[in-house]
Amino acid sequence: MKKESRFQDIIKDIGVEVLGSILIAVALYNFALYAEFPMTGFSGIALILYRLFGFPIGISTIVLNVPVALLCYRLLGRGFFLRSFRCMIISSLIIDYVAPLFPAYKGDRLLAAICTGVIGGIGYAIIYMRNSSTGGADFIIMAVKSLKPHLSLGKIAFLSDVGIVLAGGIIFKDMDGIIYGMIINYFLAIVVDKMMYGINAGKLTFIVTTKGQRITEVIEEACGRGSTIINASGGYKRTDKDLVMCACNNKQMYALEQAVKEADPECFLIILESNEVVGNGFKRTRVAEGGK
Repeated sequence: MKKESRFQDIIKDIGVEVLGSILIAVALYNFALYAEFPMTGFSGIALILYRLFGFPIGISTIVLNVPVALLCYRLLGRGFFLRSFRCMIISSLIIDYVAPLFPAYKGDRLLAAICTGVIGGIGYAIIYMRNSSTGGADFIIMAVKSLKPHLSLGKIAFLSDVGIVLAGGIIFKDMDGIIYGMIINYFLAIVVDKMMYGINAGKLTFIVTTKGQRITEVIEEACGRGSTIINASGGYKRTDKDLVMCACNNKQMYALEQAVKEADPECFLIILESNEVVGNGFKRTRVAEGGK
């Protein structure tokens, strides 16, 4: 049963990698290439080589990937390395042999830049969500993420790619291209972060009350969410209090707030934005295998 489950995970991983790679390939080949944008990451370097020497984009990406992959192997772990290597091969082949089958967009450069950032961002995000990557700069991004886990992937990607965008614009003397490249980079970072963290965003509330048990009951009745009671005390009079914590989605928070205020008008209620909620009743995490 365990082997069957692992086989299903592998098939799912490959399916997601193919889908993500198609989106990335379309963004890169069918939008960015014909608009002559200086792109980000190793794909950006491969585009520069293509425009200068005509080297195939996918093959160039693989060649550039090898030394970086070897350097980052120990830091990222065997499992992530093997998944990323597989995804790198898939994405490179799709860029060279599948993307040319689709029509190329040759219209307005600003629209092309937006489409490149959004479509590419979706492709990268769904691959990252399966604990994989397309290699190259992704290896560097994930390595930095493992060293600095508080940084988001989108922000790391944005900072790491600025130099490549500038280099492409300077080499081809295209200042507009640098601006468009930054727009692509911005949209890509935003989409990656929203896909990975925004989809599961919600609200987190803390309720300071003397009626903790009653509050948990009305929360269950109002929106079907569980809650946690934490023992607390007032800072001034040191009186015993209950701190009720509850996470829910954005739609449920209004009903929760109204029910809590009705149950205890004297309570102190704090509502916070939650970038991601993981656990029972929300998205479940996928445990990576074959790590360090």
